[in-house]
Order: sequence, then structure tokens, then C-alpha cells
Amino acid sequence: MAVVVLGLAALTARADYTQHDLSSEFVDKMVSEHGFDRQWVTNILQQAEPKQSILDAMSRPAESVMTWGRYRRIFIQESRIQQGVEFWQEYREALNRAEEKFGVPAEMIVGIIGVETRYGRNKGSYRVVDALATLGFDFPRRSKFFLGQLEEYLLMVREQQFDPFSLKGSYAGAMGYGQFIPSSYRAYAIDFDGDGQADIVNNPVDAIGSVANYFARHGWQPGGPVTTKAVLAENVDDSLFNTGLKPRTTVAKLAKGGIKPSEDLPGKLKATAMKLDGDDGDEYWIGLKNFYVITRYNHSAMYAMAAHQLSQLVGQRMRETVAAQ
Repeated sequence: MAVVVLGLAALTARADYTQHDLSSEFVDKMVSEHGFDRQWVTNILQQAEPKQSILDAMSRPAESVMTWGRYRRIFIQESRIQQGVEFWQEYREALNRAEEKFGVPAEMIVGIIGVETRYGRNKGSYRVVDALATLGFDFPRRSKFFLGQLEEYLLMVREQQFDPFSLKGSYAGAMGYGQFIPSSYRAYAIDFDGDGQADIVNNPVDAIGSVANYFARHGWQPGGPVTTKAVLAENVDDSLFNTGLKPRTTVAKLAKGGIKPSEDLPGKLKATAMKLDGDDGDEYWIGLKNFYVITRYNHSAMYAMAAHQLSQLVGQRMRETVAAQ
């Protein structure tokens, strides 16, 4: 589907979102349903700046056109692995506490934060209010979703007592070390250091607890497997692969179809079979429940695989570092 993008001149000509056709309804909703001051909301829309670069970013091809090999190279690098070890060493207490409380391995938390923002080094440069207003008012295909996120954002800044113009994030309005959109922020961000504010934008300890909380709330199984390489029989039916992110069959049924796990797994475990186009040819994997939980963070098998593999490499490097000390 073609993406509708306004020209830069059109955006510049109407830099006041209170003049948009949808603005009155949005302001009325914030006032009537959430008790906001009308002038305060109006001021937010007046000061939000439309960004053509945000619309351009939304129009780029989806990652579905990218190979797994190329995708992996973006996120699995020596520098990111070593930076993960350094992050782990600096926030060891918080990571241990999160793992104990939520059952999510420290390395998995580190892997997510590493993939999302390179451990806080790249949290995004757009004002969140600009991103959400631009997409809510000037991106018709997903206007409803992003106006909903703008609504959640204003609720969030009121709850956390943030300056609504100070927070920066991605072009899609995701924020902080773990890149939560506003609705996820309100649902899963927690105060993990006890200072009275759930700040995943500036506070890595809160971010660590919040990522762990997100995983736990989405059904992470402590100690459970994530994914394993598949060993194939001859002439396996290609239709058995990439049938969906959610595991709907079992390890035993996949084995009957010629797709066996490379390690011993209970046959009753729910599973899904994946074929990914790696640098050295097709790779075959079996994803389990915890793999699906990672995809609830980002609905992509490649994303989940990159986050998991980064977590494993950081974990291995961390154990080697500790052993050498």
C-alpha cells in the first residue's frame, strides 16, 4: 500500500495542529474524558512541530524485505557485545534484582536494551510530541493509532510529571533505553529504584526493571528454552516454516514432519518452525514460547532472533570476564 506523505511545503504552511480537522475532537476528548485543561492541550498542539523526515521514515520499506544475514549484522557486532558487558557490570545489582523478581535472565534484559538503543547511546533525536502529532495528524493510514499514542503520552507526562516537550525518542514516538511507546510506558514502566518516578528515559535502573516487567507480563517462562536449531529430514514440506510467530504446533508434531530440534526438548512444548535467509544460506530454527514473548516486544522473528543471539553472546562474554578476574 502506498504511503500518503504530505509535501514539506504543505507541512510548513500548517505548523499549528490546532488548525487540523481532527484537533477539536482530540482536544475535547482530553478535556472531557481525562480532565485536562483545554488551554494546556491546545498549547501542546500549537507547539508540536510537523516533521517531514518522520513521514519519510515511515514510508521506507519494511524490514520484511531485508535478509536475516543483513539484519543480524546490524545488531550483532563486537562493539555491541563488549558494550553489553560494560552495561552489565555497571548495573549488575539492578539486573540481578530484576532477574530474581521477574524471572527474566539478566542477559535477555541486556540484549533487548542493546538492540533497542545500544545501551542508551541512541535513544532517538525527535521530540516525542512532534513524532506523535506528525503521525497522528499527517499520516492518515495510521492516524487513529498515533492519535491514541498522543493521548497516552499526555496522560503519561501528567502521571510522571515530565515536561511534555523535553522527552525525545524515535520517529515513531518510542522512548528510553527500552524504546517503549506511550501506551507500553503507562502499562509496563515501573519505578525500580524507589525514587517515586518510573523514568525509563533517563534512568537505566528503571529501564532494566521495566523491560523485565514487560517480559514477565507477557508470559516469559523462567528457565524455559527460547529457540534451537532445527535438524531436517529430506524433502521437508516448505509450508511448515514461517507459519506465524505464535507457536501453534508442538515439538513432537514438527519432528513427525521432519523438523527435529538439535537439542533434547519435551515433545509437548508448543513450537513454531522458522526458515531465515542467512549469509551462508538458509537457516532453520525452532522457536518456543519464550521466543514468542520476545516477539511481543517487536513483532518480528528476525528481531527476536537478533535480541536472543546478542543476549547469548553478551552472557558468554560476561562469564568469561568474571572467570578471568
